[in-house]
Amino acid sequence: MDLKQLRDGIDDIDSNILALFMERMKLCKSVADYKKEHDMPVFQGGREQEIIDRITELTADKRLEKGTAALFTTIMDISKILQNRMILADTAEHSYPAPDFTGAKNVGCQGTSGANSEVAARTIFGDREFTFFRSFEDVFKAVHDGVIDYGVLPVQNSTAGSVSSTYDLMAKYPVYIVKEVIIEINHCLAAKNDIPLSEVKKVYSHPQALAQCDSFLRENGLKTSEYGNTATAAVKVMESDENIAAICSVQCAEQMGMKILATDIADVSVNRTQFIVISRDMQVAPESDSVSVMLSIPHKEGSLYRLLTKFYVNDMNLIRIESRPIRDGSFNVVFFLDFSGKLTDPTVQAVLRDLSENVDTFRCIGTFKSE
Repeated sequence: MDLKQLRDGIDDIDSNILALFMERMKLCKSVADYKKEHDMPVFQGGREQEIIDRITELTADKRLEKGTAALFTTIMDISKILQNRMILADTAEHSYPAPDFTGAKNVGCQGTSGANSEVAARTIFGDREFTFFRSFEDVFKAVHDGVIDYGVLPVQNSTAGSVSSTYDLMAKYPVYIVKEVIIEINHCLAAKNDIPLSEVKKVYSHPQALAQCDSFLRENGLKTSEYGNTATAAVKVMESDENIAAICSVQCAEQMGMKILATDIADVSVNRTQFIVISRDMQVAPESDSVSVMLSIPHKEGSLYRLLTKFYVNDMNLIRIESRPIRDGSFNVVFFLDFSGKLTDPTVQAVLRDLSENVDTFRCIGTFKSE
């Protein structure tokens, strides 16, 4: 046979596979009806493993065993999503309150006046008084305990990457993301007095800010020390009689009456930070188009592949994937995923239910409009 004949043969087989796939999905719909009528869960691990074992054993070419297992696990994952959609079809839509950023009485962020977190907060909540906390965890605790209505925290930077402590605290506290905002970051090096760079003994700032300005710091041979916040680092500099400096925003430096020694010192000219707003309760803005979840998956081969497949077959774009250590002595991780979709959409609800049934741990941690 020539190449065209071989390809024609493959096309014929693909058509037969598609027809059989559609027949299988019809049967899955009937299975969904039965499970719904008898209040049975969609996921039944024993049945799934039986199918994989049988298919693997029937694979004539042992080199293809993993391939056939991957093919049929994907088919079964598609089937479970379909069944969950059907089971949830008649379920009353859950109603969530919308965020009330205008009427919020208490809003908090970490640091002090002049911090980038305050700039982000003003972008959302307007010109008002904010409560400043010493640490990110203090903000989380205040939201969780109802001391403040909303907290504003950085989650990732376009140059330095993720703010790991924010993710770790999202795993620790049962709070929800209700909005995100992105602001431009314009770092400068500022001191109490107008001194040459060669006389600066040490530069203080948040680890993220130091990372974002790494090239400038190394080129000028400047020693650094991590500090809790860019604005509080500026306060430390102003309260000291030593020749030290801080990396902070130009607005912060001007507000505190500091001498700006250098501007635009970030490694990348376009330097942006993404902030999230957290709330004690799940709140859904009408314009929200992204969902955020936290989960851990079984520590076995194929788990991550199966997880990603769920989003692909449901035409959901994964906006962000982050992983953080569980901190239980193992090397296992918890994943944070942001994906496109409205929380009230039946397909999204089906995916969330499927995830809750098929991963080790799962929590939906919010929804927001992606910037």
